[in-house]
Amino acid sequence: MKKVVYLGLGLCMALSFASCKSGESAYKKAYEKAKQMELAESQQEPATDVVEVIEQPETVQTATPVKPAEKVAAPVEKQEKVEVVGNGTLKKYSVVCGSFGLKTNAESLRDYLIGEGYNALVVFNPSIAMYRVITSSFDTREEAVTARENLKARYPNRDDFKGSWLLIAQ
Repeated sequence: MKKVVYLGLGLCMALSFASCKSGESAYKKAYEKAKQMELAESQQEPATDVVEVIEQPETVQTATPVKPAEKVAAPVEKQEKVEVVGNGTLKKYSVVCGSFGLKTNAESLRDYLIGEGYNALVVFNPSIAMYRVITSSFDTREEAVTARENLKARYPNRDDFKGSWLLIAQ
């Protein structure tokens, strides 16, 4: 009888360990997605209405809303000191399409882009502990802006690529 009980307990324990999945990978995915959204939000300035206060003699101040000026679609640029991870060379201007806290996530996106025909590479910024995925690197700003716009046009349904920006290597 004892053998049957121990066998049953052992079987229950084996099933319980086999059915448990670590929530860590789902947590990491959610964390990375939140980080990407936070980075994308920090790159986009919120549109706000400008309120102009006009003083009138012997009356109470009133607020008159003024239409905000149209935003000029200027590319986002950041100057960072980065180190190339693995093989590859980095020129002065680079198109960044992803930023990750985990190296494996950055390498996964790099591998996808290489499969799509890009000469992608991963760089690391040690001051903020972020891995940047570079689609291409150029000597001139104009070439980099053109490549960035081509990337956004090629993948119109990828929100992560819509937020791509220019990295100016130090």
